[in-house]
Amino acid sequence: MTIEDSFYIGYVSKTRGLKGEVQLFFEFEDYDELELEVIFLEVNKKLVPYFVDQVKLHNNSTAYATFEDVDHIDKAQVLVRKKMYLPNDKMPERDPDDFRYTDLVGYLVIDEEYGELGEIINVQEMPQQFIATVDMDGKELMFPLSEDLILGIDAEEEIIEVELPEGLVELYKE
Repeated sequence: MTIEDSFYIGYVSKTRGLKGEVQLFFEFEDYDELELEVIFLEVNKKLVPYFVDQVKLHNNSTAYATFEDVDHIDKAQVLVRKKMYLPNDKMPERDPDDFRYTDLVGYLVIDEEYGELGEIINVQEMPQQFIATVDMDGKELMFPLSEDLILGIDAEEEIIEVELPEGLVELYKE
């Protein structure tokens, strides 16, 4: 299996104990819906399958897991910081009405005053809110995805209309 045939779900964050148990950190939002019988780890730019013996999910985007044939801390240590993938056909399906701020990546941002600003290249979740990063002529403009600033979202045309605070766009144009 190749990386193109799979989707990224997180990485092995650390070992736990002496018997080969590892902590997994999920960057995939719906990690609790994943089928985790086999996890593919990226080793030397290739995906290597690891068969899961046990996995215990936690609420903080982590899990503790043991893999077949990984029965000692020395075998587990080499897996730390390896990226985890699953085959594309194991991607959980979402309800079409389940729209999330992270779905806005690739949308064109149009400000009420300044017109087209650029495309959203990243959406990050911060403790209090989501932050969108827009590629504005090679510069990164960042703004909070707040209901106060969003005038409308056109999912079909992939456009988000905003009214950004006075002075924000000027900061990035200099």
